[in-house]
Amino acid sequence: MTTLDSTVIDTHTGPLSILTGPDGAVRAAGFTADPAGLLPLTHPSLRGELRHRPELGPVTAAVRSYLDGDLTAIDAVPVEQHSGGSFLTHAWQVLREVKPGEPVTYTGFAGLAGRPAAVRAAAAACARNAAALFVPCHRVLRTDGTLGGYRWGLEVKRWLLHHEAMSRQ
Repeated sequence: MTTLDSTVIDTHTGPLSILTGPDGAVRAAGFTADPAGLLPLTHPSLRGELRHRPELGPVTAAVRSYLDGDLTAIDAVPVEQHSGGSFLTHAWQVLREVKPGEPVTYTGFAGLAGRPAAVRAAAAACARNAAALFVPCHRVLRTDGTLGGYRWGLEVKRWLLHHEAMSRQ
């Protein structure tokens, strides 16, 4: 069975748990103190036994840099997710290209993903994203500009968006 490294990083908005595979790619991340709680979010083929680490080298360094205001620090962190469908995989890659401080609407996200009429599919891509922060679904808003949903809570989403807006100034 595969061993996944896990860590919990304290952030201004609460704990961020991260799981990485043997190659160091992020398989799951979320604003929770329980790394094991992230396993059900990952595709079964990407699960494994958890091994807690105090830090995850370049992944931890990237998160700390992001929190310190280097908003692009997380962009180079590899992410490994499996969806079973080509649209979700493509949509997650498109999300990684949405610039910090420049949120898009679900409609805009669907257009960026090449399927402008597939707003529900775009929303589903956000909902099924297991690698929060690294695949920044928090940067997607409702058409009216309100926050919409976020697995980790609207306060976390609000904080992330505010952090990115303030760090760009």
